Amino acid sequence: MRHNSTTETVVIDETRNWLKNIVLRHNFCPFAHKPFKQETIHYLVSQSNKPETITESLLQALLELRDSNISTLETTLFITPNCFTEFPDYNQFLNVVDLLIDQLNLQGIIQVASFHPDYQFADLSADDVRNYTNRSLYPMFHLIREESIEYARATHPAVHTIPQTNMALLEKQGLTDASIS
Repeated sequence: MRHNSTTETVVIDETRNWLKNIVLRHNFCPFAHKPFKQETIHYLVSQSNKPETITESLLQALLELRDSNISTLETTLFITPNCFTEFPDYNQFLNVVDLLIDQLNLQGIIQVASFHPDYQFADLSADDVRNYTNRSLYPMFHLIREESIEYARATHPAVHTIPQTNMALLEKQGLTDASIS
């Protein structure tokens, strides 16, 4: 689903609904329930269509997450509805995100998870239903505290099996219930 010049409020509302009705309903990320309920997810929208501006905003988002208290801001969804609409461009920009994390000395503190409307795993065809585990309404970068990931690993008995479990669920159900559009 493509949205041009969609207002920030609409982007956030649609993203929250996607989280609730797709990610949480299908338990794609068992660790998303707590920050969603506690409202400690920061939804940050950059309306820019210029990668340079996105980079500047992303830098600020990383610093804000690093400097904030986890009880008020646990994770950030950095959403770019007007930039990186083509998946190859988005995928290439992930290198810039990794470079920013390195330059800010945030390795081991913050990592990124990637979501895009046309997300495609390297070993899958574009129409494979399993790609929907990382498909979203808009291009977005999920900035995650390593602290939250470590907690997830400690509290979830088989955290490493989540991606395979999600893919198996999508293969079984198809897109009827998991469609994001």
